[in-house]
Amino acid sequence: MIQAQNLTKIYKSPASQIVVFEDLNFEVQAGSLFAIIGPSGAGKSTLLHLLGGLDRPTRGDVLFKNQSIFQWQASQLAQFRNRHVGFVFQFHHLLPEFTALENTMMPKLIRGDDRSSTEATARQILDRVGLAQRLDHKVGEVSGGEQQRIAIARALIGQPELLLADEPTGNLDHRTGDAIFQMIRELHRERGLTSVIVTHNERIAVQCNEVWELDAGAFERKG
Repeated sequence: MIQAQNLTKIYKSPASQIVVFEDLNFEVQAGSLFAIIGPSGAGKSTLLHLLGGLDRPTRGDVLFKNQSIFQWQASQLAQFRNRHVGFVFQFHHLLPEFTALENTMMPKLIRGDDRSSTEATARQILDRVGLAQRLDHKVGEVSGGEQQRIAIARALIGQPELLLADEPTGNLDHRTGDAIFQMIRELHRERGLTSVIVTHNERIAVQCNEVWELDAGAFERKG
């Protein structure tokens, strides 16, 4: 489903340049649960952002179903992110002034979907992630684990094909983090997703179909 071709990211300044990684080539097969591991600062989040079209490479390309996403116009790339990709971030990026229900509805409202049907869908997925009793609670009124469940619901409400999760359990205790990951695994299977997960947690990584390590610019399969 996703293919990286000679993917390179270099940050340049007038005085120097930092090569994050260079000429990465790999594929994420449809239906795979794909883990990216590696030390902090290795560029894992940067790589995930490139796969989702949130950032652009210095050179190289990302293909989604054999189409170059960086050949698209900005509006097409935005539509790709909204309709085909679900993002889950370590710091979840929920909007604190809105409720769990409203945060979950946001991606479909942005695309112009009917509000009534969007609310019904949001209620269903929040129930699925165990938050039926938290619909009207704002972000500050729920726990960290519940906030991440809202973020997962928001990522999946638009029925994406590709789920990109950046350290989705990184700010959670082990027990809560393991529960969140098991939920991601279940939803991955139920919804027929292709999922790429950045994680420091080896217990999570070994439960994925493929494990790749990004370190010092090299990207190698570990399992």
